[in-house]
Amino acid sequence: MIFRPSLRFAANFAAFAFIIFGGTISAAPSPSPAVSPAPAPQVDPKLFSGMRWRQVGPFRGGRALAIEGVLGEPNTWYFGAVAGGVWKTTDGGANWIPLFDKQDISSIGAIAVAPSDHNTIYVGTGEAAIRGNTTYGTGVYKSVDGGKNWKNIGLRDTRQIGKDENTGGIDIVFDPHNPNVMFASLWQARRQPWFFSSGGPGSGLYKSEDNGVTWKQLTGNGLPEGILGKIGIAVSGADSNRVYAIIEAKEGGIYRSEDGGEKWTKVNDDGRFRQRAWYFSKIYADPTSADTVYVLNTGAFKSVDGAKTFNLLPARHGDHHGLWIDPQNANRIGNANDGGASISMDGGKTWTTQNNQPTAQFYHVAVDNAFPYHIYGAQQDNSNVGIASRGDSGVIGRENWFVAGGGECGFVVPDPRDWHVIYSNSEGYIVRYDKNKEDGQDVSVWPMDNAGHGAVDLTHRFQWVAPLLLSPHNPDVLYTGAECVFKSTDHGLTWNQISPDLTRNNRNNLGRHR
Repeated sequence: MIFRPSLRFAANFAAFAFIIFGGTISAAPSPSPAVSPAPAPQVDPKLFSGMRWRQVGPFRGGRALAIEGVLGEPNTWYFGAVAGGVWKTTDGGANWIPLFDKQDISSIGAIAVAPSDHNTIYVGTGEAAIRGNTTYGTGVYKSVDGGKNWKNIGLRDTRQIGKDENTGGIDIVFDPHNPNVMFASLWQARRQPWFFSSGGPGSGLYKSEDNGVTWKQLTGNGLPEGILGKIGIAVSGADSNRVYAIIEAKEGGIYRSEDGGEKWTKVNDDGRFRQRAWYFSKIYADPTSADTVYVLNTGAFKSVDGAKTFNLLPARHGDHHGLWIDPQNANRIGNANDGGASISMDGGKTWTTQNNQPTAQFYHVAVDNAFPYHIYGAQQDNSNVGIASRGDSGVIGRENWFVAGGGECGFVVPDPRDWHVIYSNSEGYIVRYDKNKEDGQDVSVWPMDNAGHGAVDLTHRFQWVAPLLLSPHNPDVLYTGAECVFKSTDHGLTWNQISPDLTRNNRNNLGRHR
């Protein structure tokens, strides 16, 4: 028996992480071999004929990678969410409207607006950030009417476009003053359920001077030796000879070239820009100042001395993936991150809200027995949430939802007898939340913070989305699972292991990467 003492914590907190929607689906018990199962009740489909989908929120944004403004139209922007399609604003981010709801895919990885015709928009589906919870794309889409209608124009079956099984292009940029000059980076990476690797002989930095007909791999001359991983590139709009690269390697960091990529100097190896390099490694050059450059990681950073030093911008949310700088007005910037999209008109000093774009990722959903009932889930890179299904004023606003005690990546399970008691989990961390007291109690099976440890080091191996279930027969009984199944009969205060290790327990596959 594993005993868990009570540990109380403040329930009203701001959580910056990766988020998921949690709900419980209770499976009926298996029938006894000696008893024939009762026939499933038949439901008249006419009973559902009057039901319609409606938006209940929350309206805080979710993870987004792509954002692009329109030249000469300072209030017009597009962004792409990894699970919410394409959105457009014509009032500088005050309001966003969805454009992609009728398409057969919602994961967006890239957006480009044609400079010659602002009504022509290209969208690349699927995302390149190879998390453990991403989905595929269905090719490239094009609109010629500002996003009202879309047509798939190819690459439908590629899902993720790559060079071979392990290597694919991860970044490509043009010289702003010479369209024949291009830089591209290839990235060798592999993600499996039990292992993740970033880097290998397939990774590298390349340059073309004939519009992509031939390519030269850039090696040596100041670039790091050995195994390379993910590489981000930027060419200065103020000086085509100034090229920046952020390189994942043993001796990685930010590198700078003064001669168009022939020779390089490492100018910064700050660990803030190298952490989780496979997930970030994004760099953007200012269009008018050769010494101004932006780097995206958990924070959004700006340098005005050629990447030697950086200041943290007060950008919205955290975990930043996309940036667009207006070539005609360097103070006009758009940012995409794990909280959605936001816009700055003053060089990153202030930003528009992300609480006007319902693009949050929810992995599961649950409801309680209250009236009106509440809808629950855990949002990717945010807190979990409970939302009232209706409000007294006829709309469902911020006042109608609350944080239900847990984190971003698990299930939310209300007690069927009293909806004020809510269980939720985030990996192996389990909370019993009392809404009446607005207080949460840690009832985890194993009271250890495993951050920074691979599965091979752990006593119990809980997945990112670990199961959590109240018994449909006895709501005092709670179940969860790691490499084995655990049961509690006292609301999570103590736990018993009720199964052996149900995994293959192959020690060679218990890597140290997430």
